[in-house]
Amino acid sequence: MMQLDNRLQDYPVEVDAGDLFRHASPGVAEKWISVANSLFALSHEAGVPFEELVGRQIQDLGLSFRVAGDADERAWPLTPMPLIIGASEWQEVERGLLQRAQLLEAIAADLYGPQQLVRDGHIPAALVTGSRYFARDMMTRKPPVGPYLQVYAVDLARGPRGQWRVLADRVRLSNGIGYALENRLAFSRSTGSLLSDIHARRLAQFFAELRGGIARQCQRETPRIALLTPGRFNQSYPEQAHLSRYLGFPLVEGRDLSVSDDRLYVRTIAGPKRVDAIWRWIDTQAMDPLRFDARSAIGVPDMFDAWARGGLAMTNWPGVEVLESRAFAAFMPRLCVHMLGEEPILPNTATWWCGQPGEAAQVSEAIDRLIIAPAFGEVVEGLRDTQPVPGAEITGAKRESLFAAMARRPMDYCGQEIVHLSTTPALIGQQFEPRAFTVRAFVARGSDGLWTVMPGGFARLSSSGELRTSLMGDGDMSADVCIVDDMPDPGARALQLSSNPAIRRGGGILASQAADNLFWFGRYSERAEMTVRVIRSTLGNSIDADAITARDPEVRRLLVDMLQLWSAIGPESAALSASQACRAALVESDLPGGVAGLLDMIRQVGLSLRDRFAPDFWRIASRPLPEVTAHRSSALLRVTRELIERFSAMSGLIAEDMVRSHAWRFLDLGRRIERALSISRMARQLAQAQDQSDALSALLDLCDSQITYRSRYLTGALRNPVYDLVLLDPDNPRSLAFQVQLIHQHLSILPALGDDQLPEAPLLAARAVMGPLVSQAAPTIDDHVLWDIENRLLALSEAISTRYFLQFERTDPALESSLLA
Repeated sequence: MMQLDNRLQDYPVEVDAGDLFRHASPGVAEKWISVANSLFALSHEAGVPFEELVGRQIQDLGLSFRVAGDADERAWPLTPMPLIIGASEWQEVERGLLQRAQLLEAIAADLYGPQQLVRDGHIPAALVTGSRYFARDMMTRKPPVGPYLQVYAVDLARGPRGQWRVLADRVRLSNGIGYALENRLAFSRSTGSLLSDIHARRLAQFFAELRGGIARQCQRETPRIALLTPGRFNQSYPEQAHLSRYLGFPLVEGRDLSVSDDRLYVRTIAGPKRVDAIWRWIDTQAMDPLRFDARSAIGVPDMFDAWARGGLAMTNWPGVEVLESRAFAAFMPRLCVHMLGEEPILPNTATWWCGQPGEAAQVSEAIDRLIIAPAFGEVVEGLRDTQPVPGAEITGAKRESLFAAMARRPMDYCGQEIVHLSTTPALIGQQFEPRAFTVRAFVARGSDGLWTVMPGGFARLSSSGELRTSLMGDGDMSADVCIVDDMPDPGARALQLSSNPAIRRGGGILASQAADNLFWFGRYSERAEMTVRVIRSTLGNSIDADAITARDPEVRRLLVDMLQLWSAIGPESAALSASQACRAALVESDLPGGVAGLLDMIRQVGLSLRDRFAPDFWRIASRPLPEVTAHRSSALLRVTRELIERFSAMSGLIAEDMVRSHAWRFLDLGRRIERALSISRMARQLAQAQDQSDALSALLDLCDSQITYRSRYLTGALRNPVYDLVLLDPDNPRSLAFQVQLIHQHLSILPALGDDQLPEAPLLAARAVMGPLVSQAAPTIDDHVLWDIENRLLALSEAISTRYFLQFERTDPALESSLLA
């Protein structure tokens, strides 16, 4: 090995340890060195550690994941140093992956077709029927168009001598494919032209081919393809949201979908829209509760009929996950020879299925040199969970219990060799340290129906030296995988379409559930902002120099009472001072109107919308409450001002960056209805004050209209001009009339279900609000008028919900009722 005067010079790994860098060819080693030196140069130039530079990109891109058992997501743990693999070494891996994909397709076609492999004794029947993923209802259900497998993921290990082997096949879900994309995006944005400089192959072509391959299965020229997710509480939901946004696939849940006449439809605000293909991220057993598991709450009734009768393309074909079991790995080498006439290019991890007497005896005798795992991915007696356990760690009574369980049901267990992993340089702090790694690689069919391999993948680096689970664990890291050529990648040119697509405008379909979430995201955001404005006014913020000392105590009491009416504080807070009540309203998370609770609701609802939100917007919207440490008015005012600035930034991004699609309209509808309700309620509450001068001044503050009022009137706050400005002026963006006017405009543009051109219920309800309001003059507005308008606004919200949203799940009814007080 040549002597290296560089950042990797002191990398502490012996040549015979199987390290990816130390075993690299001279040309590839130079690329390792170039990347290592560049990382430190970029860090020095920025004046911060490179981990921080990558961390900023992760935050900007909104990359996150969820560890099993965690309630909250974590920032994606990307290590700055990628894995660098030379094209010549990868070429053999690529050949092996293509062979493996071809083999799995052939096995799936046989298992759900003639089952000749079982008939001829090449595999035992129990190997198939013993798996919980074997879908008997899929027997003889051949895909009408296309293959059984469209996308295939595989976990690879590199041994100490540089040999690659298959750890696990993954045809059920494609977890990690989005993270591979995210890793590349974060790394490339952090390093500029570095990837081009080392001739790293690009990933864009692979994703274009994947999209084209799924579209190829459909029976329409411009098909609608959706990504079916189990929901935002799934561990890989952030990945699914990012992937759907990148590919342009609507992200849908089972409750968004329905089946009619053997076709699948997504419920949208414009009525049902046909879905031609689904890229599923849920198990077969959960997909149709009428055909498979009746307990499934995430599936779609009658979806089975849609795909079985040719009305729906599916990636991957239901039931293929039977191929994932560890037990199948024991038969793969001989199946490759039998079905393809070839020896496996990528060998399996040596596996012994205990469903065969000879293999069961071998496992029992060599248990200290093997890992023991469930054969079919289910928790079995004697093992704590579904993850493999080194046999040497099972001792004493636990070993005796395991042996007894294996004797009773040997087919439930597998023994596998302990794989010793290669290491790779990982940048930890300011030095490179060796970390064991695995690579998840991806294969997909392209627009021509042929398999193509992603030139790279998603690497997991161990924090402990072991990688027993396929999921990201606490302390594990991920890394980009770069396949490098000696010369620039010939595929690096910009992607070219064969022909220009038809021009389109608009934001695509808007599912009813997404419209619901957007509507309530807007309402919660506006509700939080108006609550903060009440707190700020209570504390005395105004353009008056002596506002704090001049504020009438009665007005302050009315503002605090308003916080209680809005469920921002409880009745016990009535005895608190104004500043204490304001602090309580800021930190309240249990009551539905507390600021901390509303910010959490914004984040929770927003988690379901990340495929629609730009990273800049989501980064602002998902921030937690600033730290509230004191009761002093000055300290609390700083918090309220920071929050108002945050809400203003969100409003600016909504106004300037969002396409005026139906999605934007529902988001803005929610904001306008909530603001209209708040204005009316604030005017009613403050009208109770004996000293109307300070109460009217507070109303101007709350409606951000002080400056406009003073530019119009050379006098203090008087009732009629204040009411005209904040309630009736259609040109004041903070007035009640302005909100109602925009609500009516939005509803006039939204699509109607019928062809009769008659106004629908929401539009009629909006007119029922607008009519009484525009007929008013400032002197005639009283508590009765405002109360009537509030009730009409609530009826309008109900009409929008009934017409556009899914009706089996109502949003926030308790809080709506409480706000009528």
